Amino acid sequence: MTGPTGNQDPDSISRERVLATAVVIGRAGSRGLPGKNALRVGGIPMIARSVGHAVSAATVGRVLCSTDGDEIAEAASRAGAELVRRPRELANDHATVDSAVRHAIIASGDEARFVVILYGNIPVRPHDLVDRAVEMLVSTSADSVQSYSPVGKHHPFWTCRVDDEARVAAWEPNRIHRRQDLPPAFIPDGGVLAVTRDSLFRVDCDDPHAFLGVDRRGIRNPAGSVVDVDDEIDLLVAEAMIARESDASPEGTGGS
Repeated sequence: MTGPTGNQDPDSISRERVLATAVVIGRAGSRGLPGKNALRVGGIPMIARSVGHAVSAATVGRVLCSTDGDEIAEAASRAGAELVRRPRELANDHATVDSAVRHAIIASGDEARFVVILYGNIPVRPHDLVDRAVEMLVSTSADSVQSYSPVGKHHPFWTCRVDDEARVAAWEPNRIHRRQDLPPAFIPDGGVLAVTRDSLFRVDCDDPHAFLGVDRRGIRNPAGSVVDVDDEIDLLVAEAMIARESDASPEGTGGS
């Protein structure tokens, strides 16, 4: 993985006139936080924030929203997305992200070489994250670029197994007791996923991540810069971060 800045030329995309298509995904069903994609965060529907991030990206030329929910569709449309109604079989708990995105690309007749996937339940992400991902995808000729955040205190070296009799065993045996001695470890944070069209349409029933291709790159985000809302606590964190950014912004608009 490379750091946030990297060695990329910020004008590389404009010179090549390469624009990606963004697909914002958000289904109506949610077990952890019912209706989360349409919930208002900082006064704006959550799905609309992700659509807004795509619309404002310099490297994105078209924004689609794949959903089966009427309320989500209305909010996404108002934010500037073209709607693609997701069929029922791609809107259940077993449907995969890549299958929904492939459907959106085919149904819309889109032919972009690069596709950005944004989750509708992530209202907070760095303002330049989408552009950084597309720029890296193009400049490295990789198959995919995904964003990652540090695991922090939930490092694999400090996770454990607890069996049915309450016996504890280290997940990965080690002798590290100080946080500063832990080797760097990162987790996909959901902030952005950019893939080539060829990789997106690479389907392997035995490999659910085949659409990420062979050459997979990662962008490191600062800890806490992406908020993935799956429950009420996540929602409270997102609200607090958006409020803080709004207070810090001269125009009161914030950066997420």
